[in-house]
Amino acid sequence: MKDWVVTFVDQKGERTTLPLTAEFEPSLEEAARLIRSHLYPVLGELDLNDFQDRETSPTAKWLKEQNGVEITAITQAP
Repeated sequence: MKDWVVTFVDQKGERTTLPLTAEFEPSLEEAARLIRSHLYPVLGELDLNDFQDRETSPTAKWLKEQNGVEITAITQAP
């Protein structure tokens, strides 16, 4: 397993990072789900059925459009 760092800009415009451990580089959707569970723990398991099969990264889209949260980078930790 490798360590990854997900960098994003939160709703206040502040750059924030979260660690993630995975075998391969996480997708945008996996990173978005990590951020959502960090920022909104109650919504962590929410299924975004409105976007299912219509969007490649529904959680990332939801975070950006509804909350102003945007993922800026997914990098391997040093």
